[in-house]
Amino acid sequence: MLTLALSKGRIFDDTLPLLKAAGIEVRDANSRALILPTNRPDVRVVLVRASDVPTYVQHGGADLGVAGLDVLLEHEAQQGGAPMLRPIDLKIATCRLSVAVRKGFDYPAAVRQGARIRVATKYTGLARQHFAAKGVHVDLIKLYGSMELAPLTGLADAIVDLVSTGSTLKANELVEVETLLPISSHLVLNPVSAKLKREALQPLLQTLREAVPAAS
Repeated sequence: MLTLALSKGRIFDDTLPLLKAAGIEVRDANSRALILPTNRPDVRVVLVRASDVPTYVQHGGADLGVAGLDVLLEHEAQQGGAPMLRPIDLKIATCRLSVAVRKGFDYPAAVRQGARIRVATKYTGLARQHFAAKGVHVDLIKLYGSMELAPLTGLADAIVDLVSTGSTLKANELVEVETLLPISSHLVLNPVSAKLKREALQPLLQTLREAVPAAS
């Protein structure tokens, strides 16, 4: 049995066509069940929070999973371990991880060498790495939602968050001032499963690789 960890939402919706191209159709996708069968008796899908996908895969709760690069790199930054196995960039759910500030804020002056700023984000590991590389000291404030409020209320000088169209930033009079990295969703593998279930995994990985260009 192969267990695939997915999260509900955009990644789930964008992954379904790739799975179908690989000959896997998820059943009961609209149900409240957390374990979904597929048309293949040897493949099932488990639904978890996006931030939990790397944990399920790393610790063997799933053989493979799909998660955004932001989630995977943040998980690695927090764990401080070796990078997870990421054999395929699925090129879905694309966006970017960026720094944004309120309009009129002098960001270049604020991040001069040796400066100290307050940054609100749920990506504390990635934000710490980014600003440390610039020689900027940061006071990190962990938030889980409504990130745009932080600069507007004076809670933080800047935010680090995902940006797609930029419309939410614009609506809240924030501007994107720096991009940390482009984001897309990747397939990740449990290292033990990669060895012990190689015969079952390899055909699936190959068909997914072939499906990606057609879907992108």
